[in-house]
Amino acid sequence: MRASDDELIDRSRAGDRDAYGELLARHQLVALRIGYAIAGDDAEDAVQEAMVKAFRHLDRFRTGAPFRPWFLAIVTNEAHNRRRDHSRHRTLELRVTTNSMVRGDAPSAEDGAVRNGQRAMLLTAFARLPDRDREVVALRYFAELSEAETAQTLGCAIGTVKSRLSRAVGRLRITLGEESHD
Repeated sequence: MRASDDELIDRSRAGDRDAYGELLARHQLVALRIGYAIAGDDAEDAVQEAMVKAFRHLDRFRTGAPFRPWFLAIVTNEAHNRRRDHSRHRTLELRVTTNSMVRGDAPSAEDGAVRNGQRAMLLTAFARLPDRDREVVALRYFAELSEAETAQTLGCAIGTVKSRLSRAVGRLRITLGEESHD
């Protein structure tokens, strides 16, 4: 039977590094998505540093609280730090799998080309968003957090998440509309 996050945290606090590794493995993909959305090429370094910081501060983690939003808040902060440390903009790389890839369906060459073109347009528009917008979109849609988890991760109210998402999606629509007319 698979151990719960709470059990793994308790074991990690007791010094079980394998338990901590298992806990991180559960949340690594979503952490990398957030990292790439915020820090681009520095994502892996940001996530690795966040993993170390989370381990060092496990004693500060509130027992019974969900681990994922707490950990992703650390990832988000570390990714912001990495992004701030580098003044030049880098190419944004997101490794977002599509539903067809998960199901194993083989898309036609035409479908693949259209999807790749759409993804490229979306990522270009996403990269143009201000940091705060990119952060909330990445947490809510790329990491697939609920609005409550997104609010907890960002340390703000759910209403703030909703309004920031609304503005960010509106900006994306405007940018995508402009690109489709080019």
